[in-house]
Amino acid sequence: MKKKSLEGQWRRLDNTAKIFPVIANENMSQVFRISVTLKEKIQPEVLQQALEDILPHIRNFRVRLRQGFFWYYFEENKRVPQVQRESTYPCRYFDPHGNRKFLFRVTYYEKRINLEVFHALTDGLGAVNMLKDLTGRYLQLIHGDEDEFWTSEDEKTQKEQEFSVEDSYLENYRQVSRRKYSSHPAYRLEGNYLPLGTGQVLHGYVNTGELKKVCHRYGVSITKYLAAALIWSIWQEYLEGKPWAEPVVLNLPINLRAFFGSETMANFFAVTMIGYLFDNPDVSFEKLLGKISRQMDRKIDKKRLEESISYNVSREKKWYLRVIPLVIKRLALNLVFRLKDRAYTMTLSNVGVIRMEPEYEKEIERFHLMIGVSRRQPLKCAVCAYGEEVVVTFTSVFSDSHLQRRFFDKLKEEGIRVQLEGNEPSSARKRDMYPRIRKVLILQKGGEAKASRMVKQVGQTGGEAARGLKGYLAGERDWKEELHRRMHV
Repeated sequence: MKKKSLEGQWRRLDNTAKIFPVIANENMSQVFRISVTLKEKIQPEVLQQALEDILPHIRNFRVRLRQGFFWYYFEENKRVPQVQRESTYPCRYFDPHGNRKFLFRVTYYEKRINLEVFHALTDGLGAVNMLKDLTGRYLQLIHGDEDEFWTSEDEKTQKEQEFSVEDSYLENYRQVSRRKYSSHPAYRLEGNYLPLGTGQVLHGYVNTGELKKVCHRYGVSITKYLAAALIWSIWQEYLEGKPWAEPVVLNLPINLRAFFGSETMANFFAVTMIGYLFDNPDVSFEKLLGKISRQMDRKIDKKRLEESISYNVSREKKWYLRVIPLVIKRLALNLVFRLKDRAYTMTLSNVGVIRMEPEYEKEIERFHLMIGVSRRQPLKCAVCAYGEEVVVTFTSVFSDSHLQRRFFDKLKEEGIRVQLEGNEPSSARKRDMYPRIRKVLILQKGGEAKASRMVKQVGQTGGEAARGLKGYLAGERDWKEELHRRMHV
C-alpha cells in the first residue's frame, strides 16, 4: 500500500505544548538545550550532512508553528535547517520568522554539538533521542560510512509515524476525580540581574559512583537526594537557616512515558511540586531528606499522575473553552501561568542516564542539559548522566552564583568530588568551553545603571515609533503588509 505523503499536513499541539507559544517572548524563551561533547573537534560540513540525513525520518521536528483562530498548530516545514557556529548565549528565544521557521537549532563549538529546542515541539527525552540520532549519524559519516542511516527494514510504517507524534495526554485521559492544585505563593529567589539577553551557566561534574554511594547511605534515589540538597542550599543561602513563612518548593518534571507505555516524540510529562516549609530552624538535612523522599513517593504515583492528566485535559475538552478565540485564550493562559509560576521557587529537571550505541561510546566525553531562564524564572537546575559521570547544570540570570556554590559545597561535605566549568559570566575557573560573547556588566538592582538603561530604551522606542508613523503617512511603508507580518492577518 502506498504511503500517504506528509506534504502540506498539519497537526495540533499536544496538551502541554499549547501554553508555550502563548507565554514565550524575548525575555522568557521557553527553550532548553541538550549538548554532546565529543573527543575530536566538530567538522561543520559533516554535521550539516548528518542533520540533512536524519531530518526526513524525524517527523516531529520537520514543522513550523502557525497561528490559527482558536489555537496554534504545526505545519510541515520543507526548508533545510542550517548548522551554525555557536555565537550567542544559550537558550535564546526563537523568532517565529527566523531560523527558517524551524523550532529547533543545531550549533557547534569546538568539540560540542548543541541542540536547542522550543518546548512546544518536544520535552527533554524527545530532544535527547533527536541528538542521539544526530550524533550517531555524524560519527558514522566521520568514519567514512556513507550508507543510509536508516535501512528499509528500519523504516516505520505510516501508522507508527503517527504514533511517534501522538498526543499521549489525550490517549491516556481517563475521567477520574480531579483534585485542586494549590497556587499558594512559594519563596521567590531575588538578586542582582545580568543584562537582558545574557545568562550564567555553571556545570558541576560529579562521579556517579561517589554520588550513588552517598544516596545508598541515606537509602534514597539520586533525584531525591539532589532535590533535598537543593532545597537545603536555598534555605541556608537565602533564608540563612531561619524559619520562614513561605515554603521552598521545587518544580519537578516527571517523564510519563515509563508510567503509561508511550513512545511519543511530542511532549509527555507532568510536573509535581516538591517542597518544605521551614518553620523549625532545628531541622537536620537527614530529616529534610526523609520528608522529601516520602513526599516524592506519594506524589510520583501513577494514580496521582492520572489525576494530573485529567485535570489538564478536561479543560481542553470543554466545548465552550475550545471556541474562545486565541487572542482571549492568550490573556487567560498568561494569567494561569503567572498563578502557577508563583507556586514554586525554582525548577529541577533530571533526564537520567543517556546511553549511546556501544560503537560510539568511546568517542563521546559527556552530555549537558540546560534550561532557559528569565527574570520571572531566574535560576534553574538540570541533571543528566553519561557513563561514570553526572552533570549538574545551573542556568541563571543573576550576577552571582552563591546558591550554586552552596549546593556544590553540600555535595563536597558528603565526600563527593565536584569539578566546575562554565561560561564567561560564571564564577568557574575553567570558562573556555563557551565562546566569548562580550564583556558582561553587572546591572545593580535599583541602581543608576538600571535607570540610565531604562531612559535610553524609552528614548529609542519613542524615536522608532515616530519614524514608523512618518513612514506610514508618507506612503513609504505599507500598513497592511506590516499587519500581516506582525499579526498574521
